[in-house]
Amino acid sequence: MSVYVMADLHLSLSVPGKSMEIFGKAWDHYQDRIKANWQAEVREDDTVVIPGDISWSNSLPSAKEDFLFLESLPGIKYIGKGNHDFFWNTTTKLNRFLEECGYRSIRILYNNAYSLNREQIIICGTRGWFLDESAQKSVFETDYEKIRQRECIRLRLSLNEAKKLQEQSGYPILVFLHFPPVWQGRKSTEILSLLEEYGIKDCYFGHMHQVENPVIESVCNGIRMHFIAADALNFHPYPVRI
Repeated sequence: MSVYVMADLHLSLSVPGKSMEIFGKAWDHYQDRIKANWQAEVREDDTVVIPGDISWSNSLPSAKEDFLFLESLPGIKYIGKGNHDFFWNTTTKLNRFLEECGYRSIRILYNNAYSLNREQIIICGTRGWFLDESAQKSVFETDYEKIRQRECIRLRLSLNEAKKLQEQSGYPILVFLHFPPVWQGRKSTEILSLLEEYGIKDCYFGHMHQVENPVIESVCNGIRMHFIAADALNFHPYPVRI
């Protein structure tokens, strides 16, 4: 019973015109590679966390083929929200969608936490926020400070839920974000402060792409940072080790 993680699948089975293959050879046949590597490495009793950018679909009904792809793969999947997951809805509606479609192996990891008793860890997470807001291309006036505060509130909610579970089990807490809390010398001080406040030792994130010679593991403020975007991992699920 192992735990794996891989962000940024960017599935486009439901929306073929959005395939990531337009971004170069590194993405050639990426969905076939995800499937082949996953099936070779993940067993039915394993767990895979997917911290965001799961599907290019704009709505839940149009995302069915991408979710069916996930459902067909081995293991239990915990999915988080990324900045391109426009299909994302309330947790209630997401869970109703999963139930109505008969997807039994997919769970929502967003502003909440789960105790994985077999693996003896607690997982929690949310989306997070950009390190460099100047890099955004919003066409509307945006209150970035409000968004940043909201994302910190969501992370605290996740961590509070994780702490409650930790009081019962003593298991270590692992945090899964979509956006990096630290990247190439830049730091999201608010996010990092929360991780430090709750004694987090391992944080996993994706979002960044086309990174030359990616550093998969690093340490910041005593926290092990794991960069697990799918293309950085060459589309192999990344094993979680405590």
